[in-house]
Amino acid sequence: MKYISVAKISYDTAARAVELAMEVGPRHGIRPVAAVADPSMTLVAYGVSDGSTPHSAETSTRKARTSASTGKPTGAIPEPLATALPLGTGGTLTRIDGGLPILFDGVHVGGLGIAGGPPATDREVALEVLELLGADRIEA
Repeated sequence: MKYISVAKISYDTAARAVELAMEVGPRHGIRPVAAVADPSMTLVAYGVSDGSTPHSAETSTRKARTSASTGKPTGAIPEPLATALPLGTGGTLTRIDGGLPILFDGVHVGGLGIAGGPPATDREVALEVLELLGADRIEA
């Protein structure tokens, strides 16, 4: 075999996820920053709410890339990896809650990262965004 096919999220779907995050976040009391990455950890779509915290820009991207790469919620990364994961990846990956894998019909196509509030709130916003997007339900 000379090539493989890899499922990845489309720009239109990723952009819609970011748009939904901008609507859902304020209902949860946060000014979200949302990032969507494909399984190769390439950023596909990104959005920043007016007045969001500056560090949330980097945190949301790390959350999206982690869930896109691992296919797991960031908050489900085992505790022993809490320090090793960021150190071993030069800070690219994180264990901070608020990142969720994106699946449609059981096919992993990317990851969504939400930042801007406490990690538990970021996770709730991400869960609601995925539901509104029509993605598979993730147990986070």
